[in-house]
Amino acid sequence: ANVVTPGNFLGFGFDQCLTPGQRSMNAWLRNSPYLAAGIYISGASRACIKQPNLTATWVSTQLRNGWKLLPIDVGPQAPCNPRFPRHGKDPVISSTKAKSGTFTKAHQQGVAEAHVAVTAAAKLGIVAGSTLWFDLENFDQTNNRCRNASLSFMSGWTSGLHALHYVSGVYSSAGSGIWALDQARMNKPGTYQLPDRIWIARWDGEANTSTSYISSKGWAHGDRMKQYVGGHNETWGGVTINIDRDFLDLGSHTLASPKHCGGVVVDRTDYPRVQAGSDPLLVKALQCLLGEQKAYSGKISGRFSKATLAAANTWQHAHGLAAHPSWNRRAWMTLFMAGPRPVLKFGSTGPAVRRLQRTLNAATHGTDLPVTGVFAQLTDSALRGWQISMHRKALGVVNPSTWKALAAGTR
Repeated sequence: ANVVTPGNFLGFGFDQCLTPGQRSMNAWLRNSPYLAAGIYISGASRACIKQPNLTATWVSTQLRNGWKLLPIDVGPQAPCNPRFPRHGKDPVISSTKAKSGTFTKAHQQGVAEAHVAVTAAAKLGIVAGSTLWFDLENFDQTNNRCRNASLSFMSGWTSGLHALHYVSGVYSSAGSGIWALDQARMNKPGTYQLPDRIWIARWDGEANTSTSYISSKGWAHGDRMKQYVGGHNETWGGVTINIDRDFLDLGSHTLASPKHCGGVVVDRTDYPRVQAGSDPLLVKALQCLLGEQKAYSGKISGRFSKATLAAANTWQHAHGLAAHPSWNRRAWMTLFMAGPRPVLKFGSTGPAVRRLQRTLNAATHGTDLPVTGVFAQLTDSALRGWQISMHRKALGVVNPSTWKALAAGTR
């Protein structure tokens, strides 16, 4: 089964009108800073209604490769937006008031659009628990009737998604739709069902989720992302795509430290040489990690014994290193590289990130990188520093060539 998307994620993303083909996605995965991608899955007002590349196979492939997908619906737009209907017959949000004074029809339209989006998502294999985003384009927020009708529509959107077990997201400009939502949150609590997450369009060039248009308390706990640069061409891995840039801060970004060998601490901020008389805790970490690789079967004693030295020499020989009476930084690097080698970059999480962080600590004394399993700013800086010192392109991405260099103990 596909994973929930985007789930918890702190990092960079992009969105574009036409879903890229697989070759483009592969090139950008291996070379770009992005790990999240917006895709237009539904809505009669989409600019790119035809999406030849967007299939269930495409979705499952990207999720399996580590991409976080942002499914977008562009349905009925604000009734005061002069640019819609975009295609002539696509509906707009109703501004008709019921006798009660509420915009019942607009709310019903929002519920109906949620069903449209969920149907499209399900066909593509985007599972329940994922966030679906409604794209409400910029409108005149000073028009009270238009604003209230749009708020009622978005309330219906959220209600409809919740009933179908999806997470509600709304994309809009900071000064119109997002401002209106935050005003409703502060001044009319309980009047509208607000989205779980917001996607702020604010092209200020700042890779964060801040904007002066809304309060810092609105959607403050991992429920924001921002489109911070508008349409422009970028080229990564020889592939050019016209994109908007996004920064995501969604959900929590912490991982529990896994247990090793009954409680041996293997995550350290430095991995110096190990030899007879070395720190017993460091020796235990070596014995434990060699044991996990089936390269050592002795006791985890903390003593650099003959059995430990023999296991160390066997490992060194098997990985192209000269056998020494000690275990050096290059040997640590080869040991940490044992395991799966997915593409890693800002926003990646999991065991492979821990192994990368340990390797960078081993590669350069003084790196002092916390081993968290979360690829954030400190890891990005440490990786780029190693890449620069090795005269490599400082992409901040661990692609196959980077894995190979690290696995060889390059330092």
